[in-house]
Amino acid sequence: MNHAPQIRKAEITGPFQTTIEWSTGETFVTDLRSTIGPKREGDPFVALHDPAIFAQAQSDDWGDGLSWPGGLDLGADLLYSLGRQQAGLPTREDFAAWMERNQLSLSLAAQAIGMTRRMIAYYKSGARPIPKTVWLACIGYESLQHEAA
Repeated sequence: MNHAPQIRKAEITGPFQTTIEWSTGETFVTDLRSTIGPKREGDPFVALHDPAIFAQAQSDDWGDGLSWPGGLDLGADLLYSLGRQQAGLPTREDFAAWMERNQLSLSLAAQAIGMTRRMIAYYKSGARPIPKTVWLACIGYESLQHEAA
């Protein structure tokens, strides 16, 4: 089940760059250069190296991704994660990796950082953005665990 926030507005703001307003209230300037990759013959994304084609990006009707002519698209989950990562904010992948590294279930993670199990599930699934304060609590927990070991 896809829990990614939805795109409210997307605008091309430079080569390989888009500014996306999300249903969470966040706005990220996201560089898609690494996602599109180098220009290689036969790669379906090679067309996006043409600035005129890249500029034709449109959010789909439901805000679930960006689409370009020729059936090229990138999903909202990838775009949101990339935007948060480039802004220096934690992603759901970071959160899930933290839980795995520390062998924490939803309940144990909630107990570890003083949150409800439901909020931990939201953060892990990507249904809610992970606040910087929560991520700092995760880092602190991990640091204390390493000191105790």
